[in-house]
Amino acid sequence: MAKVKKPAEEMSFLDHLEDLRWHLIRATLAVVIAGTAAFLAKGFVFDVLLFGPTNADFFTYDILCRLSRLVGIEEGGFCFDEMPFTLQSRTMGGQFSAHVWTSITAGFIVAFPYIIYEFWKFISPAMYTNERNTARGFIFISSLLFFLGVLFGYYLVTPLSINFLGKYQVSEVVLNEFDIGSYISLVRSSVIACGLIFELPIIIYFLTKIGLVTPEFLRKYRKFALVIVLILSAIITPPDILSQIIVAIPVLVLYEVSIMIARIVTRKEERKLKKQKQ
Repeated sequence: MAKVKKPAEEMSFLDHLEDLRWHLIRATLAVVIAGTAAFLAKGFVFDVLLFGPTNADFFTYDILCRLSRLVGIEEGGFCFDEMPFTLQSRTMGGQFSAHVWTSITAGFIVAFPYIIYEFWKFISPAMYTNERNTARGFIFISSLLFFLGVLFGYYLVTPLSINFLGKYQVSEVVLNEFDIGSYISLVRSSVIACGLIFELPIIIYFLTKIGLVTPEFLRKYRKFALVIVLILSAIITPPDILSQIIVAIPVLVLYEVSIMIARIVTRKEERKLKKQKQ
């Protein structure tokens, strides 16, 4: 006989834990299924996606090379025929381990909308009906922002990092021969970090809903947010000013959008309180 789920207000702490456990199990299962598909599509995942930014004809390098030539820089850092480094695996299980962890990462990215769906199913019973209707587009918007962040990390942050670090040499005596694990870690951190950073408007929305953040607070500490954004940009990009600025700009735009969202949420809450008092 199927177990009937109790209303949120009638569930005990242990019932909530049991409910959370099943949400986590289903989300994990979605990652495993998507990861298995990525594991089987090894050629596409590695040769096309993962190692794409190491090719001179990669989309980002081609665009930046053309732009550098338009402004009169004939020998720009993005115009080259071949990356001056090689990838290698220095352990017996290195390539298999890279295959597994890359598949898990790909599974998480592909299954992200379903993960958000399970998270939404867990928290939505605690909301009022009008709040659930207002936030109906939560899954779509959060997934869209995440995928935009992933694309930003893959097509901009990753090529900038590979181009800078792959060409950097302290001396011609030292050859750039990178371990595959190091390369994959760079791509993974760039893509996932950007995907999560782009969730900032969603995070601000919920923090405003529960009263932890206000538009005044965000405006007041905007200069501190700028410093934090620059620090984050320095962490996920190569140590050159241009790359940090390129990454910082969209994050600052997201911060300003978050202020607008906080203002809208605050106004709606104020109107709701006025109606309740009347």
